[in-house]
Amino acid sequence: MNAPLSPLIHLIDDDDAVRNSLALLISTVGLRVQGWSDPQQFLREFPRNDIGAIVLDVRMPGISGLALLETLVAQGVDQPVIMLTGHGTVEMCRRAFKSGAAEFLEKPVDDEALLEALQNAVRQHVKSRERLGADRAARERYAQLSEREREVAGLIVEGLTNKEIGRALSLSPRTVETHRANLFAKLQAESLAQLIRRYASLIDEAAP
Repeated sequence: MNAPLSPLIHLIDDDDAVRNSLALLISTVGLRVQGWSDPQQFLREFPRNDIGAIVLDVRMPGISGLALLETLVAQGVDQPVIMLTGHGTVEMCRRAFKSGAAEFLEKPVDDEALLEALQNAVRQHVKSRERLGADRAARERYAQLSEREREVAGLIVEGLTNKEIGRALSLSPRTVETHRANLFAKLQAESLAQLIRRYASLIDEAAP
């Protein structure tokens, strides 16, 4: 079996010397780097499903780093973005964070600060993708419930006992118990606490 590829860092800077030196630095901690001199080409071509982060220079010809950041966020790109600038201002920094930047560093960049920011960004991205995968799996499992099982699940989350659920839905306690067992199995929930933690928000969302 092939080993999984290490995270990929996209480095966008129109200065070849800066791009090459930063790429060399980033590769020393085991991260793959893809350099881009043209931000528009990057926007068109970069693989959005990869785990990793984006290092983005603020001042570039054609489109500014801040405008590119805002475009990425508007397009739903979830890779964390680290902004670099040689001419930082408080307003620029404020705008970068307001637009969704994970970090804002001034050039000449401190090597340790950049590597730490990148490693934090990659960890953040891995966790974000894991949460997204768990949310998607929970939605898919919840979609397998019958309408009656969803009703029972909603009342369980509200704290009703089997007898109270039976009265509310005009069902026998045995029938409620069957629905309860089936929905716990379909949702792969091993306890009431797990059911509430994973599915309460979905159940509320689906409520009429």
